[in-house]
Amino acid sequence: MFENNTYTDVIPFLKSLGAETEIVDEITIINKFSSVESELFSLNYGVGLRLMNNLSILEMRGADSLDFLHRISTNTIKNLNKEEIRQTIFVSQKGRILGVASVINFEGYLLLVTNSLNRQKIIGWINKFIIGDDVKISDASHRFDLYEISGPQSDSFMSLLVGNSISDISENYFKVVNIEGILVFLSKFKDVKGDNKFWIIAEPLKGKQLISYMLENKGPFDFNLVGEAANKIYNVEHGIPSEPFELNDLYNPYEAKMTELIDNNKGCYIGQEVITRLNTYDKVQKNLVGLYFSGDVIPSDSFSLLDDQQNEVGSVTSIAYSPRMKRNLALAYVKKAHSAHGTKLTAKNGSRSLDVIVSDLPFSKH
Repeated sequence: MFENNTYTDVIPFLKSLGAETEIVDEITIINKFSSVESELFSLNYGVGLRLMNNLSILEMRGADSLDFLHRISTNTIKNLNKEEIRQTIFVSQKGRILGVASVINFEGYLLLVTNSLNRQKIIGWINKFIIGDDVKISDASHRFDLYEISGPQSDSFMSLLVGNSISDISENYFKVVNIEGILVFLSKFKDVKGDNKFWIIAEPLKGKQLISYMLENKGPFDFNLVGEAANKIYNVEHGIPSEPFELNDLYNPYEAKMTELIDNNKGCYIGQEVITRLNTYDKVQKNLVGLYFSGDVIPSDSFSLLDDQQNEVGSVTSIAYSPRMKRNLALAYVKKAHSAHGTKLTAKNGSRSLDVIVSDLPFSKH
């Protein structure tokens, strides 16, 4: 289905629909379409469609691919069924996060969806461990566009487009679907709030056709095209760690609270001894937490976190102003002794200091 398509850049098309963009590390990022507030409303109460070009799609071929991934990453992969999708983490020998990948089994080959900034690092790291294995990995990002459809109205919206066949797609699986003659791969997941969300993998030309069709047939739904500005706020509000801010080689999966992607019953993998020791002997030093800021901040500001004795106890990784909560929020890694909900700390940026209060995640619970 996707073997011989010709690549067509979707960004100019999205700009014609109002997309405001910027280039970050040679990647054109869509900041917003309409307003951040309306896009956030769709993510929280309606349905939002987002081009995920901050992610890359790698292709892995060879008879040993599943077994190989099982041996080098944290989750069980070797029993991945046809059309099933499962996340796993690549960690260093020190147990630090190198990248998170969604592994999609097309039976004849695998697709790995991972952060674009890590693309070359992950390819190089995987190639490092291919020794006599029938495994070949390549960058297939130019052949695909990846979209996410999320929000509490997503299930009903997709039922409108796809019909009853939406119920044939199991959670964490994909199917080929036909939307008014547009063939795409559609997968189903649960979001952080327990609602269904969907990924669409499409040839670039078909992706443009699909966007046009959705805009023309959105019906009564609170549907919006969504950019990264609204998505970042949503992630911070709901305590969702993202690459490269919270998920990088400064931290391990336990600190990032991603234990569901670690199978402690599987055999050896790269970094397994360190990861097992962290779990068995409770050696986790930091926790990912939320912060309420007392004053105005710029999202790009860097802050270290101090206790009442002016000892450094953590650092801020992401900052966002939440229109819904009408205050500045942040994600941060904080030493365990200072990570309890309600703990007061000081955020320091050069000569500037602000009071912050630690919050459990997600913020929406409080």
